[in-house]
Amino acid sequence: MLQFESVRKVYRNKQDEVVALDATNLEIPKGDFVAIIGPSGSGKTTLLSILGAMSAPSEGRILLDGESVYDLPINARAELRQNKIGFVFQTFNLIPYLTAKENVQVPMLLAKKHHEHQQQKAEELLDKVGLKDRMHHKPAELSVGQQQRVALARMLANDPGIILADEPTGNLDPETKDQVMSFLTQFNEEGRTIVMVTHDLSAAECAKRTLTLSQGMIRSEQEERLLKLA
Repeated sequence: MLQFESVRKVYRNKQDEVVALDATNLEIPKGDFVAIIGPSGSGKTTLLSILGAMSAPSEGRILLDGESVYDLPINARAELRQNKIGFVFQTFNLIPYLTAKENVQVPMLLAKKHHEHQQQKAEELLDKVGLKDRMHHKPAELSVGQQQRVALARMLANDPGIILADEPTGNLDPETKDQVMSFLTQFNEEGRTIVMVTHDLSAAECAKRTLTLSQGMIRSEQEERLLKLA
């Protein structure tokens, strides 16, 4: 279970103050698949950063399985990110001079897993995303869609229970986008919790529920409909 309790995030620049999240309350049960939509600058990436234990809120608490994430020591938060949370980015963030297999091994290397385990797991994950025959290729030798699938395999390396996806289909053509969403749906069916921010309404339709983030506040689909009718 992920919970936001009265979370507020404020950015300050000299005399200016920008409220990215405003008194946000949110519950995401284990195994949920939530899409969060909203215009650019609405705070979607900020919300993911806070959920991912990377950016502390100005006010409020984030709870993971009842434990307050930002009350943990820095090294404990890093361990939490490493072992419990997987990240998917629009820009993939692959290391250009490493092969697909080596890129997938990176999280396991950082977790100090045995080298043979790293290799076997990386091969299994690349096979899972349909890239068994591309594991020795570097990112520049792969299509954009293949690079995103390498990123998906890398995200699974330490078997996270939570996946945070930031515009995972943003740079993809329609066919590849469908493949990526199919993989995310599969990962959710395996029991993983997914929180995805996106501006792509067709991608959002793959989620179990959709929330709208606007002016720093989260609203459900029902609340959005009521506001439009008012």
